[in-house]
Amino acid sequence: MKTSGNTVLITGGATGIGYALAEAFLSHGNQVAICGRREQRLREASKSHPELLTFAADLATEAGRAAMVEWTTSRLKGLNVLINNAGIQRDIDFTKGIDEYRSGPSEIGINFEAPILLSGMLIPNLAGRPEAAIINVSSGLGFVPAARMPVYSATKAGLHAFSMALRHQLKPLGIKVFEVIPPGIDTELNPEGRAKRGGFTVDLKPPEFVAAVMKGLAADAFEIGYGTTERSIHASREELEKSFQQMNSRW
Repeated sequence: MKTSGNTVLITGGATGIGYALAEAFLSHGNQVAICGRREQRLREASKSHPELLTFAADLATEAGRAAMVEWTTSRLKGLNVLINNAGIQRDIDFTKGIDEYRSGPSEIGINFEAPILLSGMLIPNLAGRPEAAIINVSSGLGFVPAARMPVYSATKAGLHAFSMALRHQLKPLGIKVFEVIPPGIDTELNPEGRAKRGGFTVDLKPPEFVAAVMKGLAADAFEIGYGTTERSIHASREELEKSFQQMNSRW
């Protein structure tokens, strides 16, 4: 994939991995637009990078997706790269029944349904564009699920399968489909769950991970992991089962 001279749209681009991707693509000479739910964070991103285009939308809703696509069609006429990065993560304990699942926002809607619908809605815009690409940000938990985050893990496993199938489907249209597979990274994801675990943090920062992602994209590596997730991509079923048992031993 050519990593310069593109017009790039990044969902969930105001913080974390999405923001690091926006900075990286800007530094490589691309036009970059980001969207997110929190207008304050979008303003902060624009203050740091005035060249960023921003749009506020809740992509878990039909209205939000429609507004995003309408804005993209009118403002990003040269769009050739869609990055589906927006996501949420929740600790959900099904031993307590269904109430905990119903008490918060839908990981299925944001993590899984939104990338599917946005991809489908924007494929007509991407088709025929030079170096067209869809980049889906999944997770290592799509390969080795976490018992405390069962729905999140399932959405990322689904996004992995969707990426594989879509990659095959879109070959005739000249649209490349990449999957970016982060390990644990120091972001704002799931603050409530991290607080329950005593303020759990990880050392890996988004820019370090994204630097590896940019190299992978340039090399046309269609599944891009880092550290533990790089190993998961190539692991056997037995190795993945062993990792699952180790990670969930305290559940």
